[in-house]
Amino acid sequence: MDSIGSLTATQRQRLQEKLQEVEGSPPVVEWIEWQSEGQPSCPYCEADKPKRWGKRNNVPRFRCRRCNRTFNLLTNTPLARLRHKERWPTFAKAMVDGQSIHKSAESCGVHYNTTFRWRHRFLRLPEGMKAKMLTGIAEADETFVLHSQKGQSNLDRKPRKRGGKASKRGRSEEQVCILVARDRTGATTDHVLETFTNNTLIEVLQPILRQDTILCTDGLPLYNHFATSANITHKAINLKAGIRVIDKVFHIQNVNAYHSRLKDWMRRFKGVATTYLPNYLGWHRWLDHNNPNATTQGLLLDAIGKRLFVPANL
Repeated sequence: MDSIGSLTATQRQRLQEKLQEVEGSPPVVEWIEWQSEGQPSCPYCEADKPKRWGKRNNVPRFRCRRCNRTFNLLTNTPLARLRHKERWPTFAKAMVDGQSIHKSAESCGVHYNTTFRWRHRFLRLPEGMKAKMLTGIAEADETFVLHSQKGQSNLDRKPRKRGGKASKRGRSEEQVCILVARDRTGATTDHVLETFTNNTLIEVLQPILRQDTILCTDGLPLYNHFATSANITHKAINLKAGIRVIDKVFHIQNVNAYHSRLKDWMRRFKGVATTYLPNYLGWHRWLDHNNPNATTQGLLLDAIGKRLFVPANL
């Protein structure tokens, strides 16, 4: 018994797995089964009350009474066919803590390629969970991050150090535009924009703004053009003139604070590949929505669509 304390983290992880094999299903499977009340609907035809059909790798299986297809609680979810389920809670905790790929791999006792794959599987559903409607007073503003080809071997430019700076001042092709829109209830949506134009704003903003919504932005003429095109009431904050609040109500401090939290959180990754930027935005949106009550169980259930965090006005 005293020798357990001398085991390494990887050895303790393996011991826990062996004990789990004796005890039964991994905790994550028990959570999912509890959430589904032990009777999931068929992922193929959505029929209810399937038959129990044994287990495979300690995961309960079912057979649909209508289409006769077999499935388990993870079939047709982003986490289907991923291995080492007993380590998912540890990995989910690492994601809640915002750990890097390598630190997550060390915590879970797996290869970093495995945690890289897990990260983007876990984020597949939360990335798309954005507010579908902003109401009342909504704020919109853009922020920019460096375009990154991190992880690619064939670069179309000279490589730069992680966390480096653009070679040009101001906006350029080296920067990627992130548009964030957020209302006073906390409903949030974000978009990575290839171009920052009136047509782009009409495409991403107009569908989520009700006609009685009041849109607050900075004084960029493009927003005024968009508001006129969309027939939406617009309050432009003239930051250059030192005006930050209009009528004690209209401002963009809420969305700017969100930008600040986002960039501060992303700084730990020393640059995020532009290809995966939407996933990271979804990750941060999930954490920001659930703060300070983000849990490993909540992330696991949201990752497979059994709970799915619901932003206000979704």
